[in-house]
Amino acid sequence: MAVNRYDDTRAWYAISTYSGYEDKVADSIKQRVDSIEMKGKIFDALVPKEKQIDIKNGKRKVVDRKIFQGYVLVEMKLSDETWYIIRNTPGVTGFIGTGTQPTPVSQKEIEKIKKRMGVENPKFSVSYAIDEVVSITDGPFKGFDGTIAEIDSTKGKLKVMVSMFGRETPVELDALHVKKI
Repeated sequence: MAVNRYDDTRAWYAISTYSGYEDKVADSIKQRVDSIEMKGKIFDALVPKEKQIDIKNGKRKVVDRKIFQGYVLVEMKLSDETWYIIRNTPGVTGFIGTGTQPTPVSQKEIEKIKKRMGVENPKFSVSYAIDEVVSITDGPFKGFDGTIAEIDSTKGKLKVMVSMFGRETPVELDALHVKKI
């Protein structure tokens, strides 16, 4: 590997991992840093996540969702030694970069990711699609079927076209008040 051994710049690098192993990889890197005295060379390992609201079985639940499935961000000073330690962490499949050279993630992009991670208002995770037929389970239209025309995932609302008196009528509903047919 051709790493500039004298590059003393602290930067963030993206590493790819086996999907589902992101948290294990980040924890392993943090443990290895502590156990082999790399504190001045490897600073942090981060799995970018954001809060979302999941609606399942009619219940809302706030969950942490990975922003980039299969990736971990590592803040470090790149050298042959740090490259070797990260690359040989169980679950790591490689660094993201051009050729064999890892490419640092821009500070602007890191700030965007951290801002997205820090957003307190969770997003709704609505598992419906436009033109999907649903049955209304609550409210004044309970028992009616309709077709989803719009999805507002920020509020967890759906606009459902319900056939009443021979014509389509738009009805705005909470995603909790419908179920898939």
